[in-house]
Amino acid sequence: MFFDFATGFGALLAYFAICLAGALILRRFVAMPREVFRKILHIILLGSIFILIYGFETWWLSAIAAILFIAIFFPVLNFAERIPGYSKLLIERNEGEIKRSLILSFGMFAVLISICWGWLGLKFIVIASVLAWGLGDLAAALVGKEFGQNYIEGKRVEGRKTLEGTLAMFVVSFVSVLIVLFAYSSLKWYGYVPIAILTAAVTTIVELYTKNGMDTITCPFAAAAIMTPLVLLWGV
Repeated sequence: MFFDFATGFGALLAYFAICLAGALILRRFVAMPREVFRKILHIILLGSIFILIYGFETWWLSAIAAILFIAIFFPVLNFAERIPGYSKLLIERNEGEIKRSLILSFGMFAVLISICWGWLGLKFIVIASVLAWGLGDLAAALVGKEFGQNYIEGKRVEGRKTLEGTLAMFVVSFVSVLIVLFAYSSLKWYGYVPIAILTAAVTTIVELYTKNGMDTITCPFAAAAIMTPLVLLWGV
């Protein structure tokens, strides 16, 4: 058990060390917009879910690893905030953003792993839920910023979001969930598309009305909540 945990957690640490070093080196030698670098960091975060799912033999070791990751790196980030240039280096939009993202993301990973893998035995729902939010949000930000011309505004919408970005999130979420279902589940063939459509639609709507950056929590949980009963209905 200890060896399994140590191997998996070591792989998680190595993954982040290699990816973050690579991202910083790339930024050093390649001129790129600030938002692009932010999204590279976002993709690195998303990729860690595969280490958590496939780097551990049991769900509870994986969940413990996610919590331990927070426990180790929260104080590290707290200290790093005192270093001049830290916030600029990681392109924080506001003070403490990376630290807050760490808690929300890995806390969300731990809960999804415990419920979907631990309770239901459905690893792929963890992956699908995280990608439905993560890749969809990535597409929304990039497409909205580059091509957005039609804005969605309202009391329940934070700031101004673009119709183009929202549609991009739906499409990318749909494709992400569809690929995961094809690759990892044993659903009936007629279940793939409707489950992917409904999951993408719910995730997109939830993201649209979520404020204060809490979509890290609300979107994956919403995706899992709609996907789980449908998967169980059509058989895994």
